[in-house]
Amino acid sequence: MQSNGNQTIQGLVGEALRESTDLAQKEFTLFKTEVSQNMRTLFMGLAMVVAAAVFAIAAVMLLTESLVEWLATVVNSEALAALIVGGVLAVIAIGLGLWGKNAMTASSLTPQRTMRSLKRDAEVLSERGA
Repeated sequence: MQSNGNQTIQGLVGEALRESTDLAQKEFTLFKTEVSQNMRTLFMGLAMVVAAAVFAIAAVMLLTESLVEWLATVVNSEALAALIVGGVLAVIAIGLGLWGKNAMTASSLTPQRTMRSLKRDAEVLSERGA
């Protein structure tokens, strides 16, 4: 009788190990996929920050001088015209920079689906063991 019990226990342990291995492989695959997607999002955010810098530099180089000169004729002050133009360009650059920074938040790098799946698997395994 005891040898049958041992074989049954060994079979159950073997099956549990196989299922655990399969589960771990699936979780790792999900983790890799999610991290890869999050890295793409991170690089897109970084690209937005770079684009913000390029637009800010291009705007400063191409428009500042001519815009300041035109505005100086309207407000009769070159200093005030330079202040107004510089302020508008700074607001645009800050807006683009914040948009890019928002895309790169640390929370967007957390593998949410993997974490939920692992928690669910742990619950299922603890229910089986009980």
